[in-house]
Amino acid sequence: MYEAYEIGVALGMGVAAGVLLAGILAPRRFGFVATVLGAVVIGVVAGVLVHGWLDIPGGVIGGVLGAASASVVVRGAIRRGATMGATAFMLAGAAIVLAMLSLIPLVGYVAAIGAPIFAIRKKRSEPERYAGLRTLAK
Repeated sequence: MYEAYEIGVALGMGVAAGVLLAGILAPRRFGFVATVLGAVVIGVVAGVLVHGWLDIPGGVIGGVLGAASASVVVRGAIRRGATMGATAFMLAGAAIVLAMLSLIPLVGYVAAIGAPIFAIRKKRSEPERYAGLRTLAK
């Protein structure tokens, strides 16, 4: 049972690292690629720090899931007018909370499953862009 706890901690720390990097890097030009690569590296480090080489897959998977999910949210927020600094600050706070919550047994698994679900729901709730009155102006 202790191994399952360690994998959950590595998953949660990876998700938190991905969220933090997405807040900082996602609005930039090659932000998604940089975010995912950085999350993989930090996921490897988190896995090694939790329990050596055995938890690296958990950290990497968590990092990729967190980075991809938070990047969707960040890009949507920037598109709707949020500033990069405020978005990064808010996601840094969310990453700290996720990292602390991942120390609770099984919460790391919930974070790894919940982050993509949250991103999918946010992506679906975005309004579609229509031409609207711009077509009448011609």
